[in-house]
Amino acid sequence: MKKIYTILLMALAACALSSCVWDLNTKLLNETDTTADEAFATESDYLAALTYINSFYSFVSSGDPGTSDISVKDAGQSELIRQYINLNELCADSFKCSWVSDTYVPELQYDIWTATENAATIAVYTRCMKGVTLVNEFLLQTEPEKLAARGHEGMSNTIAGYRAEARFHRALFYYLLMDLFGNPPFATQENVLGEAPQQIQRSALFAWIESECKDLLTGNDMPAKGAVAYPRPTKGSVQALLARMYLNAEVYTGTARWQDAKTAAQAVIEMGYTLHPNYQELFMQDNTENGAASDEFIFGIEYDRDHAQSWGGTTTLSSASVGASANAKIGELLGVGATIMPEGWDGYHVAPDYVNRFELKSVTWDGNGFGYDREASDKRAFFFNEGEPDFIATSTKTGWRCWKFNSLLSDGTILTRDSDNFKFSSADFPVFRLAEMYLIYAEADARLNGGTTTDDTALSYIKALRDRAGVDMPDAVTLDWLLDERARELMWEGHRRVDLIRYGYFTSATFPWAYKGGVPNGKIGLPAYRTIYPLLTSDINASNNLKQNPGY
Repeated sequence: MKKIYTILLMALAACALSSCVWDLNTKLLNETDTTADEAFATESDYLAALTYINSFYSFVSSGDPGTSDISVKDAGQSELIRQYINLNELCADSFKCSWVSDTYVPELQYDIWTATENAATIAVYTRCMKGVTLVNEFLLQTEPEKLAARGHEGMSNTIAGYRAEARFHRALFYYLLMDLFGNPPFATQENVLGEAPQQIQRSALFAWIESECKDLLTGNDMPAKGAVAYPRPTKGSVQALLARMYLNAEVYTGTARWQDAKTAAQAVIEMGYTLHPNYQELFMQDNTENGAASDEFIFGIEYDRDHAQSWGGTTTLSSASVGASANAKIGELLGVGATIMPEGWDGYHVAPDYVNRFELKSVTWDGNGFGYDREASDKRAFFFNEGEPDFIATSTKTGWRCWKFNSLLSDGTILTRDSDNFKFSSADFPVFRLAEMYLIYAEADARLNGGTTTDDTALSYIKALRDRAGVDMPDAVTLDWLLDERARELMWEGHRRVDLIRYGYFTSATFPWAYKGGVPNGKIGLPAYRTIYPLLTSDINASNNLKQNPGY
């Protein structure tokens, strides 16, 4: 598939990753093979280094996608986006997985994880910390005196933009650490040398990310929307990060920031993003070519079966969601003459309580079909019912499946199988998109006005989403209705856990879901400490500066 640019490793392919995650002295470069001056010998090397950072969300090693550079046995399970989804969706009601032999799966889906490291926590924590390290090194290597020493002073304006983009990535890596792990180690380029970094508390990290983002929005260093090629970040990406962070500020700091969330979301909306008219095209294999990404994605992660391969990301979201029979049957029902997914790994199920949040018409338990009238139903519903209607967590042949991410192209055909890489997905993954900003604006307004929004602007945003989905507006846009709308609009995009935490439902016994807390009907509360994950025990043992999160 054609992309704006591909992942360039160039001189950085020899990236050295240390065994200690918190060792932020780790360099971009393997100094036994190359020096910084050699790695940045030409002006194009700076963009290559920035591209490498941009790829780190889907990166598993400097080799092929079947090998991993961190201590996770399966390379696909070591990818950041795949495990970011698991930490935010598998632990809630979005989906369950039948691969219980992978120990992190039952730990997450039954909400019984402990301080013992598992593949999901290792992958996300390690990748984020290494991403921070790469940014810090890039900032050190692009300081004015370094440019002057290499005779690259003429690039100073261009490099200022590169540095701003790198700082956005660092802010995003730290946001993920703050959201998922609460109180991680913290270092910037100013304090990477010397002893292990100090631990930062969640509220202080929130303040740092906020300050960093506000600084990036000032002046012209951070590219404006449209100034750089997709998928590089822009001021829209920075503003979107602020909007999401403000929406959850009460969780992170104890102080609500609803008006700030509303203002930040509106600022993104006014930058000129548009709601792509076809929801399904957002997740197709050609979502960069069909206009969906350029219209609606504010920041996305690139996947390309020929140039940016991964067994994680959208490859997992597609192939893991069906088995062989469902894969073939969905293709037959759609009339595409082929299986709907690259492969059928037979893992992910969707529990009926989540499916029921969608407005499905004429639901029938046919056992081997869509199970509802697709044409008359919410266009965001991509479900298939296989076997009995009741959800059984350890069965691979029962219940609802989701094919939101798949092998379809916008012309109604399937991505060709004439490549050795056909098993990989080329669909990019949206980290921020315009629909989320609409929902943030509406929820923030509802929070400011007694739990219901009557604001004409907020209602117009919701109506745009509902019109695209082919469903009517509700009688009232309340907070609980908006939570369900987020479940419908943003399914499997990494939002569910923090949404339920923000609403006070994640740990509450009054909000059950299938197998919550290991209980089949989910009618159980969870301890409050489960709203964040434990820091890696190996890091705790390696650094006197770190204390484990409460409860672990």
